[in-house]
Amino acid sequence: MEPIKIDPAKALDEALNLQRKLAEGFRTLREVDDVDFGVTDKEAVYREDKLVVYRFKGDRKPTAKRPILIVYALVNRPYMVDLQDDRSLVRNLLALGEDVYLIDWGYPDGADRWLDLDDYINGYIDRSVDAVAAHAGVDRVNLLGICQGGAFSLCYAALHPEKVRNLITMVTPVDFHTPDNLLSHWTRQLDVDLFVDTLGNVPADLMNWCYLTLKPVRLFQQKYVGLVDILDDKTELENFLRMEKWIFDSPDQAGEAFREFIRDFFQGNKLLRGGLTIGGRPVDLRMIDHPILNIFAEQDHLVPPAASRALDGATGSEDYTQLAFKGGHIGIYVSGRAQREVPPTIHDWLAARP
Repeated sequence: MEPIKIDPAKALDEALNLQRKLAEGFRTLREVDDVDFGVTDKEAVYREDKLVVYRFKGDRKPTAKRPILIVYALVNRPYMVDLQDDRSLVRNLLALGEDVYLIDWGYPDGADRWLDLDDYINGYIDRSVDAVAAHAGVDRVNLLGICQGGAFSLCYAALHPEKVRNLITMVTPVDFHTPDNLLSHWTRQLDVDLFVDTLGNVPADLMNWCYLTLKPVRLFQQKYVGLVDILDDKTELENFLRMEKWIFDSPDQAGEAFREFIRDFFQGNKLLRGGLTIGGRPVDLRMIDHPILNIFAEQDHLVPPAASRALDGATGSEDYTQLAFKGGHIGIYVSGRAQREVPPTIHDWLAARP
């Protein structure tokens, strides 16, 4: 073991630079406004309970023959797909001529304690699809399911195939028992009945804590140490705060739906293995014969690539395409690479399948 070598001059320079960054940071913080999100104009086309379906308005009229309905996960707010001007999956799709709608689930409260997966999939999603189809004047829509919303979309397409034209899944878990799925290993031993019977709805803060502890050093320490490097840059600081606002603006989870999702998906792995029922109806992925575009992230710590790749060959589709994105679970929506690669891929794929 050699002794630690410290260059006094370099150490002094680093200390002075840190002092300068902190001083400039205090000035920058006084200039930062309240960060906004959801930058693209939109209109509500359907409302039910706490759910709202929005249609986004672009700078040009849509040229696509069918609308895209985005089905987001329940565990986060959907404005990640429209975070800011230069980081917006929605805005880029609109610029390419797509007609984009989105389900905003809202914030469940005690009145939603007994909502189950049947209510979400055969209820809310089904009526949202009908509303979008009627608004756009089409018989079937294109579904874009994200993360848990992708699993819901697979279930929906299997149960209501006549209402879906093309299916796009992004960072969507299909095999919940891959060896590298840390979240799955945690939840497989959970007494979910005791958990939900005790808590009712699952608090958002508890869910956030679980996600953050998947990468504790990176998410609890490194990113805040790295914050010092951007304290003197107002734009970068606002980007950081906008992301932090999204992370901690999470809804509670309706207790019964949470129970079913943990039991049947994480613990039973029934979406892939079979035996899953929603509202008393069997969900069989082989019933999905729609064209499928499956996009996953190669550095995804929440949905490992193998969990998404399992969709290949699991359905009845003869038109299956997958895209491996070089990034993480969030970077697939907000990174510069994502803006250049993901929306054009979706648009070109859909254009070949009217």
